[in-house]
Amino acid sequence: MTNLKKEIIENGIHYTLHGDYYFPDLELPETPNQAIGRYGRMRKAYLEEYRPGLYERLLLSGKLYDHLAEIDTCCSDRMDRMVHQMAGAEGIHEDLKARDQLAWVGRMNNIRQQAEEIILNELIYA
Repeated sequence: MTNLKKEIIENGIHYTLHGDYYFPDLELPETPNQAIGRYGRMRKAYLEEYRPGLYERLLLSGKLYDHLAEIDTCCSDRMDRMVHQMAGAEGIHEDLKARDQLAWVGRMNNIRQQAEEIILNELIYA
């Protein structure tokens, strides 16, 4: 039996001997300790389930966290803008809130659901 080197470098990659096999010494870059929001978590679950190749590529390149954070902020910003624009287009203003709070809440919830469905289809599940 030959004596194997403990560490080798081939093609610019450092390998360490574990048992009978050489494993590459891979390190992932540091990720910030900032929490990913609801839309970022939904995107991550979608990528893991339906787009595993893209998920693995983002994970191994160290860009997954940046991608999820960007999706989360884009979705949150777009949700706010869409709700405001849709409420204005349907004529839902503060005077309706003062007159009939229950009707205002119902119409705003309807608008929120419509906006969220658009965002999910265009950004999360795309």
